[in-house]
Amino acid sequence: MSTIKNFEDLEIWQKSRILCQNIDKYCLKNNKFQKHDQNQIDRSSASVMDNIAEGLEREGNKEFVNFLTMSKGSVGEVRSQLIRAFDRNYLDESTFLTLKDDAINISKMLSGFINYLKNSEHKGNKFNRNKENE
Repeated sequence: MSTIKNFEDLEIWQKSRILCQNIDKYCLKNNKFQKHDQNQIDRSSASVMDNIAEGLEREGNKEFVNFLTMSKGSVGEVRSQLIRAFDRNYLDESTFLTLKDDAINISKMLSGFINYLKNSEHKGNKFNRNKENE
């Protein structure tokens, strides 16, 4: 992880960004959606990528793991909202399955990243700065 300088470099953030863009394309710009359903799925999908970004910027693995778990919860919320949207006939089956699969894959990536960080000996960049100042 030492080569990661910005959250934009993280594949998981990039995939979360694409999911958020697709939620905009297929849900927020879809006239079948009720306004409150649009607002909820918009906030949830944005939360996935935003928590990844905030967690990395805090520069400590424990904090990053905490934010990644919040991101994982948000992607689960997106998946639940997609199921509800499909049940309400807001989305056709093909679009629903594609978005749902994307959400599942992001959730799996988040789980893997969380496990990696929990087992890493590197504890975060903020701890490296403290050692340099000693």
